Amino acid sequence: METFSHQFKELFQQLGLASDPIAIAAFITRNTPLATGIRLTDAPFWTAPQAQFLCEAVLHDADWAAAVDALDSALRQ
Repeated sequence: METFSHQFKELFQQLGLASDPIAIAAFITRNTPLATGIRLTDAPFWTAPQAQFLCEAVLHDADWAAAVDALDSALRQ
């Protein structure tokens, strides 16, 4: 999980979430598995601003897109 923690630290900070390794691991554990039919941005655990940020990051292929994709994968394992 340490690899994910390092990769997600800045993304979690941007989303206004706790970004220490334990908090990141707890978030992923608490929200896994994300059902196949649900897009990451539609997951019920995001606030509207968080979902919008994630959607725009992917839509515009922003610098955050790789981290968002990695988070999506981590939540589906």
